[in-house]
Amino acid sequence: MPEELVIYILKYGYLAIFVFVFSQEVGLPNPVPNELVLLFSGYLIFMGILKLPYIILAAVLGDFTGTSILYTVFYLFGVYLFNHKPRWLPVPVKSIFKLKDRIARNGLTGIYIGRLTPFIRGYTSVIAGLLEIKPKVFFPIAMITASIWATTCVTIGILLGPFWSHVAPNLSSIRYFMLLIFTIVILVVILRAFIKHKTIKNE
Repeated sequence: MPEELVIYILKYGYLAIFVFVFSQEVGLPNPVPNELVLLFSGYLIFMGILKLPYIILAAVLGDFTGTSILYTVFYLFGVYLFNHKPRWLPVPVKSIFKLKDRIARNGLTGIYIGRLTPFIRGYTSVIAGLLEIKPKVFFPIAMITASIWATTCVTIGILLGPFWSHVAPNLSSIRYFMLLIFTIVILVVILRAFIKHKTIKNE
């Protein structure tokens, strides 16, 4: 992580974590991915500098607030925004529509999976808005996935604490490792659900 961002987190603590997470989830440019911010936050818990409940609270609130705003904008104005896309809007249209078709086929499961997958989490909120997933359906999903995501990332950071001096230079690679972990977990969940469905159907 850039040194100035480390200093910012050390100086402002939970507020900095909220701001970093919120800004990326709402679609603003962020030099450091949220997963890495939370990994570092987990390390600060290991060092006794910050406390776990407050980090989780800051991260979940930042994530839920940011992603809810992004979802709401595209729920209300999605078609207009894509037809009159301003230059400042950081949304790759082709990628969004490819993901939209994929998630539309998987229903709410696709929303859960997308919200728990690094690199496409924010896009999933855009897609949920475009698909006009009802707020009473999306907001609970956003809260649940924000809690799972934040807790998982911070916990990994805590576990990596004793090895941080070796881990820090390779944080970007660890993000891909986290993507692999999330992918495996999601595949296991889908497989179990499929087997359960088949079992019930054959009874």
